Amino acid sequence: MKKVITIAGTNSQKSINKRLLSHTSGLLKNVEHISIDLNDYVLPIYGVDFEAENGIPPAVKRLNEVFDTADGFIITLAEHNGTYTAVFKNTLDWLSRANIKVWRDKPTLLMATSPGGRGGATVLEAAINYFPFLGANVVADFSLPSFFDNFSENGISNLDLKESLIQKAQLFEQIISPLE
Repeated sequence: MKKVITIAGTNSQKSINKRLLSHTSGLLKNVEHISIDLNDYVLPIYGVDFEAENGIPPAVKRLNEVFDTADGFIITLAEHNGTYTAVFKNTLDWLSRANIKVWRDKPTLLMATSPGGRGGATVLEAAINYFPFLGANVVADFSLPSFFDNFSENGISNLDLKESLIQKAQLFEQIISPLE
């Protein structure tokens, strides 16, 4: 069974991006999900002086080893002031020191949501452009605008957005688990 690492780019316990990620994970049937919570990998702020004095933190080494097991990644990004959250950017900086191909050239589904009408479009666009330099094979992306209007306990309520996400999740699953 293929292993998919799911990671929300936030440390918020009540993150709407975590809710979207959980919903999307449930759409994939034939994969093992490895859920990464950034709160389980508390890291010092990256700096070359810190790294020179202390090396790569054990939490980064553990996370890097988990990433080595992945057949694909589903990443949802919270947007803070138009870019990645500080915790996600810091984790990404540290991971790139352990392996510049953070995403291991594996299929990646990138997503974002926000309470606003752009649905995290700015951070999603940044990731689509930047992640390939870190070894992401971005096979699909999805933005869910106006989260509280388009998402309920049962998932995505807007039928067009729901169908779009289902198609992208199915494409991602087909790419990581092609029929023999």
